[in-house]
Amino acid sequence: MESKTKETEVNKQVDECVIVPDIEKLLERDTYLKPHEGEIRRRYARFEKLKKQICQCEGGIDKFTSAYKSFGIHIGEDNSVSCKEWAPGARQLYLYGDFNGWEKKRNPYEKLDFGKWQLHLPANPDGTCPIKHGSKIKVVVETEDGLLLDRLSPWAAYVVQPPPNEGCAYQQVVWNPQHKYEFKHSRPKRPNSLRIYECHVGIATTEGKIGSYKEFRENVIPRIVKLGYNALQLMAIMEHAYYGSFGYQVTSFYAASSRFGTPEELKELVDVAHSHGLIVLLDVVHSHASKNVLDGLNRFDGTDSCFFHGGVRGQHALWDSRLFDYQNWEVLRFLLSNLRWYMEEYQFDGFRFDGVTSMLYHSRGIGQGFSGDYEEYFGLNTDTDAVCYLMMANNILHEFYPDVITIAEDVSGMPALCRPVSEGGGGFDYRLGMAIPDKWIQLLKEYKDEDWDIGNLVHTLTNRRWMEKTIAYAESHDQALVGDKTIAFWMMDKEMYTNMSVLSQSSPVIDRGMALHKMIRLITHALGGEGYLNFIGNEFGHPEWLDFPRVGNNESFHYARRQWNLVDNPLLKYHYLNDFDAAMNHLEEQYGWLQKDPAYMSTKHEGDKVISFDRAGLVFVFNFNSTKSYTDYRIAIPTAGKYRIVLDSDDKKFGGHGRLDHNTDFFSLEEPFGGHPNSLMVYAPCRTCFVLARVD
Repeated sequence: MESKTKETEVNKQVDECVIVPDIEKLLERDTYLKPHEGEIRRRYARFEKLKKQICQCEGGIDKFTSAYKSFGIHIGEDNSVSCKEWAPGARQLYLYGDFNGWEKKRNPYEKLDFGKWQLHLPANPDGTCPIKHGSKIKVVVETEDGLLLDRLSPWAAYVVQPPPNEGCAYQQVVWNPQHKYEFKHSRPKRPNSLRIYECHVGIATTEGKIGSYKEFRENVIPRIVKLGYNALQLMAIMEHAYYGSFGYQVTSFYAASSRFGTPEELKELVDVAHSHGLIVLLDVVHSHASKNVLDGLNRFDGTDSCFFHGGVRGQHALWDSRLFDYQNWEVLRFLLSNLRWYMEEYQFDGFRFDGVTSMLYHSRGIGQGFSGDYEEYFGLNTDTDAVCYLMMANNILHEFYPDVITIAEDVSGMPALCRPVSEGGGGFDYRLGMAIPDKWIQLLKEYKDEDWDIGNLVHTLTNRRWMEKTIAYAESHDQALVGDKTIAFWMMDKEMYTNMSVLSQSSPVIDRGMALHKMIRLITHALGGEGYLNFIGNEFGHPEWLDFPRVGNNESFHYARRQWNLVDNPLLKYHYLNDFDAAMNHLEEQYGWLQKDPAYMSTKHEGDKVISFDRAGLVFVFNFNSTKSYTDYRIAIPTAGKYRIVLDSDDKKFGGHGRLDHNTDFFSLEEPFGGHPNSLMVYAPCRTCFVLARVD
């Protein structure tokens, strides 16, 4: 016992003495991290040790993270077939399918060390491949008890829904087309300002059906470009047997969803996006996996563990899914190679990592509120294995692809998560500002307009870690799911069915909703972070909510689509919101506030309900008062000079009342205000926001 204690103490001393190249930068930036320096060094030591082990044992990081080239089923240039799997709990593996008349035991694998299995099928005597493109196959796992279990290869690149008479489990199909898609366009340069359009291919059609990669490429990408977004974030690409899971119950990690089309059609979608200067991000789910057995990873080798922790630790209580064992060597190989696969095979430009909070903590964040106390981040509740995996994933991605973008979906506020690994950080480029949409929904659901706490709103929009970039958003897919509603529908509800015509008499409910929709989006865009995200359709105030076909709604697609007909109809007011969204993005492209320092807040007046701030040389003014307009309202400005309005939510072309004169010149006064030496006087109509730019 004494020997074990000494060993632990020695290891602790070694961890605290490990060289973290740039840790001093981190500690200088945030002195509250100093008491936790030892823990930061320990985490980095784990990462560094793992990286060295991979290099020593696997012939380098590149080889280890390119395992998709050897694992799974591959057809060689000579038309032979090579198969490789990891199934440590299996007694024997077999491959069967169309190619051998579905005889289960005709083609056994050869057992290798460390739970690996391999199989080689030579080309046919006539030189053709023994397994044809488009044919169906399965892996058979023989357990120690002699049971024969049908499984899909975890590395399957293409799986499809079965015909109605063949059950409900997805089927693996060999994908080896004669003509593979060849990319014509290089990846766009990483943008300094990130404006993300979050998409789901399946719902991106007006028709009551599942949309396709081809339809998205032809019909939706041009809309995104016109709106001024420079990044496309694709959800639900990794194959998921249950459509209603929104893609978050992944069953086949290497297979692009066949619901929407073929792998080649997805490649063309990405390529076309690149041709328009759009970078394409994948919503990657490495935080958990579906519990499906027949067509998922669960119990692949017949045991409770394999890719996951065994027992309770391997179960997510809320998501009813399996949790990866991030300490397992082969799990690391599988997940890290998965990232490389999508970067190489499909030419994605980066990832939005889903469920990072669940990964970071042993509690999975369930029932846990994060107060900001640093002990919550550096105590025993933190899952160091997962932290180490995320550090490794980010380090590898940024080493191989310098322009890659990684985004963490983390609600906990883990310090240094979005700082470089060399500082002891998590290595992400951005985190999602998840408190912001929650605040908007809270205000709209629980408070009258006149009771909005302006100070608290500003705090929510600006409360982020210094030098750790945040993606701000007013609403994403989460806020639109069944049981909730889009922001537009929260504000306008049933009147959207009857009073959105430009020919009908103005409605107070619609006027309020239209005005606040624009204000909410602009203040979130300009004040909330260093990046901005919008969910497909919300730019024009999409009504209602999202609900995928299921038994409970009679398998209806009514709420699982985007009603483009609404925004395309010039006689409906939706196009006003759409046009404002585009103007907002194009203004950011011109001035680049997302890439500048956070805004300087000069006014947050509780009684007047007025907010003003400056960023990137622009002055933003918001009057959230529902009834009071203010003449000669003093606003602080960053530099003296003449200013003009460059964006106005009350502009008639955006469905407003046109109360501001855009020909007005605003001249600065040498009168200090709000911490600036100069100010000017403006007219601030109620429920209006506008932006001033210096013009001399």
